[in-house]
Amino acid sequence: MSAAAIDGVSALRSVFQRVNQAAEKAGRGSDGIRVVAVSKTKPVSVIRQVYDAGHRSFGENYVQEIIEKAPQLPEDIEWHFIGNLQSNKVKPLLSGVPNLVMVESVDDEKIANMLDRVVGNIGRKPLKVLIQVNTSGEESKFGVEPSGCIGLAKHVKEACSNLEFSGLMTIGMADYTSTPENFKLLAKCRSEVCKELGIPEEQCELSMGMSGDFELAIELGSTNVRIGSTIFGAREYPLKK
Repeated sequence: MSAAAIDGVSALRSVFQRVNQAAEKAGRGSDGIRVVAVSKTKPVSVIRQVYDAGHRSFGENYVQEIIEKAPQLPEDIEWHFIGNLQSNKVKPLLSGVPNLVMVESVDDEKIANMLDRVVGNIGRKPLKVLIQVNTSGEESKFGVEPSGCIGLAKHVKEACSNLEFSGLMTIGMADYTSTPENFKLLAKCRSEVCKELGIPEEQCELSMGMSGDFELAIELGSTNVRIGSTIFGAREYPLKK
């Protein structure tokens, strides 16, 4: 086992310990919290070691990367797509990754409609989606404004029969850290959406919290934390020529 892999496996264990502690502190059970190991820029061999340690939820940010990696890895991995998704990439994503379980980054009706159509056309089972909310008010961030959250959730639930509205996601600030306000705003959006759609809040996920702030996110109700560098080490971007 390479040093990177051993580090990844022990880092994963330590993440689970921290998740358990944060859940305990918040008076919650940690079984209601999913850890998505975000493997962007990491080679298949390193993902495989974390898989061999028993982990099954992995996330990717780029369509090109996930469609290259997924076929080289076991089919029982539950892939989450968490990056910005362009319409022209929907078909390659869905046909290339049959074990994609969730798209966490739906932020307008156009992308919801496209996902709905392609899921129907290729005849796969309904796809779980989260609506990405811009909780920081920064122009550069993807995500629907909090005021548009109910409308988009309603659209997915009522007009997209091949999608399963499963909750909300946020990234936070430009440097990918979040403030308690970002998390509280997402929780508030969830309450409003659930009330409007008549669904219990426990059926509506909150995907919030990353390597730098996942404990805080868990204390404020996160059900899905997206952990990259704490498990896999710093990103390995190719050098620009």
